[in-house]
Amino acid sequence: MDLLTYPFMLRALAGALIIGLAAPALGVYLVQRRLSLIGDGIGHVALTGVGVGLLTHQSPVLTAVLVSVFGAIAVELVRERGRTSGDLALALLFYGGIAGGVVLVGLSDDASNASLMQYLFGSLITTSPTDIAVIAVLGAAVLAAMLVFRPALFALCNDEEYARVSGLPVRTLNLLLAVTTAVTVTIAMRTVGLLLVSALMVVPVAAAQQLTRGFRSTMAVAMLIGICAAGAGVVVSGEIDTAPGATTVLLAIAAFLLATGAGALWHRRPGSPSPAPVEPPDVVLHG
Repeated sequence: MDLLTYPFMLRALAGALIIGLAAPALGVYLVQRRLSLIGDGIGHVALTGVGVGLLTHQSPVLTAVLVSVFGAIAVELVRERGRTSGDLALALLFYGGIAGGVVLVGLSDDASNASLMQYLFGSLITTSPTDIAVIAVLGAAVLAAMLVFRPALFALCNDEEYARVSGLPVRTLNLLLAVTTAVTVTIAMRTVGLLLVSALMVVPVAAAQQLTRGFRSTMAVAMLIGICAAGAGVVVSGEIDTAPGATTVLLAIAAFLLATGAGALWHRRPGSPSPAPVEPPDVVLHG
């Protein structure tokens, strides 16, 4: 625990806690909509943004944000307007993003294996005060959007056609989810890395689903699991000298396994309550 007396460890812990809170808050909508792998796809596109930054000698974080947002919006528009299914659009995102990133990083004259690994698997101990400020601002914006628009986003993710008939701005909400996913992936690449960021969005939600029945309670428990796994991941990795991102993901998976066992035991109890409706009570749609 003496490691937490160092400023770089405190910055690492702060960044991990912010992402551990914001990523599951967004992930609960992605899981509800069966888009659990979109974080991986956008992560591959973010790698292209990192390559652009290295090639043009600009901030890789900034270029990754811009390229990820553009890619997420493009995929959403293709899915909505074209004949391309959501799965195929994600596949194009996967392959195009990773190929573009590898080519651009290879063309960069200042790229190195060490710097590339920082973005692929995270490098919390190298985060600067400026990085933490950016993570805090963007993480707070994502969290606020997920909480403020929760009823509308739930309706969209549960039944898009019903949301459209009810008068909700479906396209705007779809773009909101796409943009916030891109932003979350980009700011989380310093925490768990582009290759593992999707796990922090999905695994805490999957663990929470083993213990809860309503949407609001699932979101709350997922955020709790996410922030605990992220904080513990930084502390444990500092003590045993492992990668913080990978340690965080393994702890989240351990929480899922424990939740699965606890949930199975609870549901086997005589007289256990039947599943409640998925829709939270505060979702009221008006035509």
